[in-house]
Amino acid sequence: MRFSTGRHRRTRTLSIAAAVAVAAGAGGVYLGLSNGGAQAATSTVTVSTTAQLESAVAGAAAGTVIEVRAGTYYPTATLKSTASGTASNRITLQARSGEKVRIDGSKLPAGQWLTGIYGSYWTVQDLTFQNSPAQGFVATSSTGGIFKNLVTADNGDSGFTLRGDNTVNNLVQNLDSYGNYDKAGHGQNADGIAIKFGSGTGNKVTGARLYNNSDDGLDLWQFSSPVRIEHSWAFGNGKNRWNDSAFEGNGNGFKLGGGGVAVAHVVNDDAAWDNTLNGFTENSNTGAIVLNRNTAYSNGEAGFFFATSRSRLARNLSVADKGGLVTRGSATVSAANSWDSGVTAPAFRSTDATTAYGARAANGSLPATTFLTTGSSTIGATMD
Repeated sequence: MRFSTGRHRRTRTLSIAAAVAVAAGAGGVYLGLSNGGAQAATSTVTVSTTAQLESAVAGAAAGTVIEVRAGTYYPTATLKSTASGTASNRITLQARSGEKVRIDGSKLPAGQWLTGIYGSYWTVQDLTFQNSPAQGFVATSSTGGIFKNLVTADNGDSGFTLRGDNTVNNLVQNLDSYGNYDKAGHGQNADGIAIKFGSGTGNKVTGARLYNNSDDGLDLWQFSSPVRIEHSWAFGNGKNRWNDSAFEGNGNGFKLGGGGVAVAHVVNDDAAWDNTLNGFTENSNTGAIVLNRNTAYSNGEAGFFFATSRSRLARNLSVADKGGLVTRGSATVSAANSWDSGVTAPAFRSTDATTAYGARAANGSLPATTFLTTGSSTIGATMD
């Protein structure tokens, strides 16, 4: 590995034996800290080979910055770490500025994740995780994670996953997650982003594009604390693009719970279109989900499905959804939506989705588009 020191950064090179205890387990390579705690000095590690990448992730400690040079990397075991940073001394895994990096799981054994983080205060940014036989990127019981400008594509299960109790104050920003498909499950598990089987407040997804996945765009199954979803798009999910004769993918745009958990997620300024099932659905979550200024267009079932929850729907827009604009029960509060009495649905400027697939802006934000925009300041997603 090549160690370089940034300005005002203290660097110290330690032997492998002195710095880390590296163990192989569950198909992965990870950092095992002794009872003495973190043993590595703050450092920047620049990597340009797969072996260097594996070693750098295994040796990460508070303050480590792993800078990955352009290219495609093929780990032969899950990139896995149990190390944590701190709020003021994070662990960072990132591409060198302006360089394109792909971490490819096509050489992993069947069933293995591509990347698994079991620590807190990580920043992971500007990387692509692709072609894993299972999940592309998984963070478990993470506090304070920043996951920014990532691509998780063509993996054998969900592209990006947050899970576990004590999943707190994580930010997922500008994620593109597409083409994920679980062959063994005939497509019934692979979501664009899964925030499942856990709890913890302060988690937010913003600026995501979640499309052409075999199951759902976003899935919040059995996550028992509120998650905030905003300025994100879910489209084209649940279609059998893999010629699977036993295909079982669902195809909701935003699946907002399920599994017996009642939780008040917050969903603002998002859009769902061309999904095989519902655009937005409670999925049996009986909690008071809040949905404000979202757009559903041309989904296979209802634009908004909220039959049993105490959700509050306001200023949402549903157009041309094949199963109806909305399905809602008596406990759901509905006001100023396009289906409510006295509300006129504004016309779209464009229903051509081509630009929604376009390149993101230099800062990673969603591409500029007139698709599904109306110019209204009161109803429907702004598409930005």
